[in-house]
Amino acid sequence: MRVFINRLSAFLPNAPVSNDEIEAVLGQVDQVPSRAKRIVLKNNGIVKRYYAVDRQTQALTHSNAQLAAEAVRGLADGEGFSLEDIECLCCGTTSPDLLFPGHALMVLGELGLPPLEAVTTAGICISGMTAFKYAAMNVASGMSANAVSVGSELSASFMRSTFFKPSQNPDTQVDRRPTLAFDTDFLRWMLSDGAGAALLCDAPNPHGLSLQVDWIDNLSYAGELDTCMYGGGIKGDNGKVSGWRVVEKIQPKDEKCLMAVKQDIRLLEVNIVTTMQRALQTSMDKHGLRPEDVDWFLPHYSSAYFRDKFYNGMAAIGFEVPYDRWFTNLAETGNTGSASIYIILEALFSSGKLKPGQRLLCFIPESGRFSHCFMHLTVV
Repeated sequence: MRVFINRLSAFLPNAPVSNDEIEAVLGQVDQVPSRAKRIVLKNNGIVKRYYAVDRQTQALTHSNAQLAAEAVRGLADGEGFSLEDIECLCCGTTSPDLLFPGHALMVLGELGLPPLEAVTTAGICISGMTAFKYAAMNVASGMSANAVSVGSELSASFMRSTFFKPSQNPDTQVDRRPTLAFDTDFLRWMLSDGAGAALLCDAPNPHGLSLQVDWIDNLSYAGELDTCMYGGGIKGDNGKVSGWRVVEKIQPKDEKCLMAVKQDIRLLEVNIVTTMQRALQTSMDKHGLRPEDVDWFLPHYSSAYFRDKFYNGMAAIGFEVPYDRWFTNLAETGNTGSASIYIILEALFSSGKLKPGQRLLCFIPESGRFSHCFMHLTVV
């Protein structure tokens, strides 16, 4: 059975935050301006982003489940589809509000819908796509006539200065442990909040455009590579990660904050493009994918720093897609992790640029332990 994306919705909380306003919203750790901020912002190309944070108090204005629920509500427009029609709800996120129950159950609770199947997928950026793939397979198998998938992130919750303990500013650790300090502070200027949702159905829209889901490939290289981006643990000099459960191994001197999100940027630099090439080559071989067949390439890269690196990496294996066929809104909406591909897709879907027969290739990388997703869609 074929599967179609019939509706897309994006939700970005509060007013946009410019580069000059970030520390006013998130706060300065120990009242000291970040030394990493200028470097990171210069490279990532993000001009504005959104935070679910009150500018005066730094209190959160939404939970992660509430962000996701707002995106789902955006799918209902009073023209033939209501939220009560949803048969399956699939939600992915990097950081749910609770360890348990599952994130999708909390989103369902926010929506207050009648009983339905609710599925949570875990991960980082890929979690939004594993939720999407479960929803698509549910519809394709005939188990549901429709399904809604969601990606959502509340990154600001662990980027606010109030999240960090006093006198544990990464900047104060630069001289003692410069690499660790930058790995921790780096992400404060990279991540932001938002949610996106997609309605998948077993038939296309009776009027207007739909996106037919042709195939989805998820590949992880976690069996070969060390952990790169992580939270809720510490990484030893041997590359092994100890999680929050083994708190007896964690000493105050090791980390400024156990739950802080960190990324090993040296590991990222070495592996993110080469693993993308391997995953793309697999999809090329499996589906006979050719660059000339791609009308729109929708990449979710975390930073403009990687734009040319991915382009050159693709070209090196014979898959060069000119920049005029790339579509991204990273500069205007920020890096929203698992929600990003939904927010990119929604912007293109509502742009008026799409025409029946066009083919879209979506690319979603994840640096957690190097996983990549490629998804092929056809406009109908």
